[in-house]
Amino acid sequence: MVRVVLVDDQELMRVGLRMVLDAQDDLEVVGEAEDGAGAVETARDQRPDVMLMDVRMPGMDGVRATELIVGERLAKVLVMTTFDLDDYALSALRAGASGFLLKDTPPDDLVSAVRSVHEGDAVVSPSVTKRLLDRFLRESGGELRDASVLDVLTDREREVLVNMARGLSNGEIAERMYLSEATIKTHIGRILSKLELRDRVQAVVLAYETGLVRPGR
Repeated sequence: MVRVVLVDDQELMRVGLRMVLDAQDDLEVVGEAEDGAGAVETARDQRPDVMLMDVRMPGMDGVRATELIVGERLAKVLVMTTFDLDDYALSALRAGASGFLLKDTPPDDLVSAVRSVHEGDAVVSPSVTKRLLDRFLRESGGELRDASVLDVLTDREREVLVNMARGLSNGEIAERMYLSEATIKTHIGRILSKLELRDRVQAVVLAYETGLVRPGR
């Protein structure tokens, strides 16, 4: 059972999310909060698997809450926003969120996203991910990290990372590389372990930061 906490300053939004998630046999909403401070407190108390986090809230916003929750390894965070290039969403990714969804995401996609975050998979569309990362690098002044951090990867693992950074799903990577999807998942697990990364989003960001993949290319 995947245990979920809902964080949003609008009660109606939380009610709607609870209805969608509690209708699933493998998902259970175990708590709610209406601001960032409440989110951190609830995370410490409930130790959920995934938190659905609004980023724009009064008091402590979702970005700071995400930073604290991820920093204490209390839960994985999936942030929700109204705009696909929201500065708050971008900051939340920097703070350690595993991805983000738009608030008008269809129910089936929301359920799939929660499951994916729990499993450590990708949860944002390739087009939105690419635009966010392009912007992330532009705002950092284009300064790249030392690419030698990637030397621990095999050629095949490096190829998988490139395809991840291009926004391809596991199935699409498998098809392109003529490998099974299970093999791709194994490679991704090894990439995360070798690079000491928390999830797929961090791996994609690192690929951009080291110049393995360049914005717009």
